[in-house]
Amino acid sequence: MERSDERHNEKMKKKQAAHEKIMANKTREQGLLIVHTGKGKGKTTAALGMVVRAIGHGMKVGVVQFVKGAMATGEKAVFDAFPDRVEFRPMGEGFTWNTQDRARDIAVARQAWEEVKRMIADPAYQMVLADELNIVLRYDYLPLEEVLEVLAAKPEMKHVIVTGRNAPEPLMEAADLVTEMALVKHPFRSGVKAQPGIEF
Repeated sequence: MERSDERHNEKMKKKQAAHEKIMANKTREQGLLIVHTGKGKGKTTAALGMVVRAIGHGMKVGVVQFVKGAMATGEKAVFDAFPDRVEFRPMGEGFTWNTQDRARDIAVARQAWEEVKRMIADPAYQMVLADELNIVLRYDYLPLEEVLEVLAAKPEMKHVIVTGRNAPEPLMEAADLVTEMALVKHPFRSGVKAQPGIEF
């Protein structure tokens, strides 16, 4: 048993040395462009986790939701308790199949995008979340070129998170961090409806 412990300790010492060597040249800080995409659940959830983490570090965060807005969510109730740290703006009117009005969807997307641009330009915000912006881009409610220009010109230390399925390839190329959520299994397929605390 002692020999096994010794081997484990030696292995961990080697791992620690390798990790320290890798970390030694990681000294730069910068604001990141982060994209959460894919068919799996968890894109917004992961982004909201980053918002919570930022609040814990005393950062001010702006959150704009492009699709959600018509329903009460648990995250809004939480973030409303931190009005000096989070501006939470659910500006959507539901999914496109709910509204069935392309001109209105485009107008609502434009309003939400103007809020995102304002937050990116405002030095008071250290992080901005554009939730479900990828959906808006997929339906051509906003010009991709304009979005890419604004994101490329963001202040150097500002973090911007973009979520939603089907992120455009040029956005993923421009991003510093891209995570694709894979759908392995979902209770919706078994007839389980969206539930408080899980989906909203």
